[in-house]
Amino acid sequence: MSIHDQMSRQGLVRPVHGRVLAGVCAGLADRFGISPWAARLLFVLVLMLLPGSQILVYPILWILMPSQALAPQPYEPYAAKA
Repeated sequence: MSIHDQMSRQGLVRPVHGRVLAGVCAGLADRFGISPWAARLLFVLVLMLLPGSQILVYPILWILMPSQALAPQPYEPYAAKA
């Protein structure tokens, strides 16, 4: 199982719609049930506490979080499809 599979199973995917740059903050907002703009603000505020970390954290999350369009669909039993 790849890191992309693990992140998509946990609900950490970058949505196709509502992206500003890569969709990292929008994906985090969806996962934690908050507004995308609130997530962006919190992301910037937290990263301001750790100078230089924004250069590392955002691109790493961009690489690790799969796009919603490419993420494997969660397992759905055959009986639920009918």
